[in-house]
Amino acid sequence: MAEQKKLKVGSKKVNQLRPLDFGVDTTVKVISKKQIAQRNRIAECLVGDETGIIIFTARNDQVDLIQEGSTLVLTKAKVDMFKGSMRLAVDRFGRIEVGAPASFPVEQDINMSLIEFERVDVVV
Repeated sequence: MAEQKKLKVGSKKVNQLRPLDFGVDTTVKVISKKQIAQRNRIAECLVGDETGIIIFTARNDQVDLIQEGSTLVLTKAKVDMFKGSMRLAVDRFGRIEVGAPASFPVEQDINMSLIEFERVDVVV
């Protein structure tokens, strides 16, 4: 009988992320890292799991923690919107830990940050 892993409450895979999600727990691998701002210490990292990839915005001390090829365990992460696309981030309420190397292959064909969303205000 095969054992199934149960997702914790708040635990999501990359392809399940939606705009403005918060309190998300997930485990991802770092595909690439690009320094955006030296003074403010901001880096954009492409991270993913077996369901897809998304851009992760690392700030300050988080930049030093993240290395290409490492596995990250994100606790209480959130999805921010930037120019209509989703970005994963961890603020002061969340936590990033470098985990043991993950065994899953990363699905790079599904990029959740390339999906554009449009805000629509509805008057009721």
